[in-house]
Amino acid sequence: MANLYAPMPHRLPGAATDSPSPHAASQPMNAPMSQLPDSPRGGAAPSPGAEQFTELFARAGMRIERIVSTGQSSPPGFWYDQPQCEWVVLLQGAARLRFEDESAARTLAPGDYLEIAPHRRHRVEWTQADPPTMWLAVHCD
Repeated sequence: MANLYAPMPHRLPGAATDSPSPHAASQPMNAPMSQLPDSPRGGAAPSPGAEQFTELFARAGMRIERIVSTGQSSPPGFWYDQPQCEWVVLLQGAARLRFEDESAARTLAPGDYLEIAPHRRHRVEWTQADPPTMWLAVHCD
């Protein structure tokens, strides 16, 4: 049986510091995440005020994307119910995420991460607009 309860958000080591990552030299890209081109899912031009999705890597069973939110939230009454697992880390900004099976929302800060089990209903209640909220999401089957 799948674990339906994601652990509380964790903070990546060194997330609260401005020091460069010790793994920066091994990164396959030279540009920081904030300088990657913005493109939503499907390749169409983003509409003003829309969240921006950039696929960074994809292969069978896994997809990694950068999401930039500027104050967006899930519509009232809407819950994500995804068939795949999602691991997400907040890189910049702040957000509030709510799980249907929890009484309180979780506030996320840069460096916080969590795993969302398949079909665990969740929603984004709030994202910081300035500076924009930047996520890294790993989707896997």
